[in-house]
Amino acid sequence: MQTNASFWYSLVFDGIDDVDVEAVTALFGTVEVVARGRAAGEECPDCGRFSDRVHDRYRRRLKDLPLAEQGFVIRLVVRRFICEAADCPRRTFAERFSRLTAPCARFTTRLNHALERVGLALAGRAGARLAAQPGFGAGRMTLLRRITVLPDPAFSTPRVLGVDDFAICRGQNVPQALRENRMAGTPAAAGE
Repeated sequence: MQTNASFWYSLVFDGIDDVDVEAVTALFGTVEVVARGRAAGEECPDCGRFSDRVHDRYRRRLKDLPLAEQGFVIRLVVRRFICEAADCPRRTFAERFSRLTAPCARFTTRLNHALERVGLALAGRAGARLAAQPGFGAGRMTLLRRITVLPDPAFSTPRVLGVDDFAICRGQNVPQALRENRMAGTPAAAGE
């Protein structure tokens, strides 16, 4: 197993410049990478003031896409910072890794997108069987939750709108029957 941090950084964290790889282990068919944030501090999400005072640290376990038919897990060390602004309602906040994962998520963004594609294609039990083949290991409800969180597709406004005629009786269309009844002075019956 190669433990060179630059190798793993280029393989796993390509395009994500806010994490450092600390250690890599491979046990029982699972590759585990320990990473931590690289930035000196973070801006408070409420007031926007920069803080580098660390309050606490905790670990997040993120599943990622399988690597060479082995499970892949990222153990991410996340720091909580203290907001020093007196008028800010938020006292502590965690550093964010927006390109790697969403807050409170258990999957990386890459694995989440792959599960969304599988869920949109098959959903349910068939999607879970397909997701088990490459080693994603997601159940049917996980796939369905990924689909329900997606935004609705945007449809453009149609430029031309057509109205089809339909016939209540064979050989007649509704606008013609209405015109004939209006000319005769009798209201058109709905059931005729």
